[in-house]
Amino acid sequence: MTLEEIRKICLDYPATSEEIKWENDLCFLLGKKMFLIASLNTAPVAVSFKTNPEGFTAFSERPGFRPAPYLARYGWIMVEDIELVSKAEWKLLIQQSYELVLSRLPAKTRKSLGV
Repeated sequence: MTLEEIRKICLDYPATSEEIKWENDLCFLLGKKMFLIASLNTAPVAVSFKTNPEGFTAFSERPGFRPAPYLARYGWIMVEDIELVSKAEWKLLIQQSYELVLSRLPAKTRKSLGV
């Protein structure tokens, strides 16, 4: 799996945008809320995503996964190397992260975004 493949999966979701934040992180957003962050200055590429409480616990125990710095308290997990995850699993993880962020957006924001 490459960063470009992850980027394509993210951008396939409605109302998704991308933005460079903190000089080295490629962020994918729904409205103004992030659902995936790729660290561009790490080798291998590390990616963080939002998960539910059960997923957070399970992923925290998985080799190559850890609570995301600064975002763990909000249920974010970091994958230290994107190649540790298959394309099929990335699709699922990105979908779940997107849907978690979407579910927390106010109805007015969802309507304005068309989602």
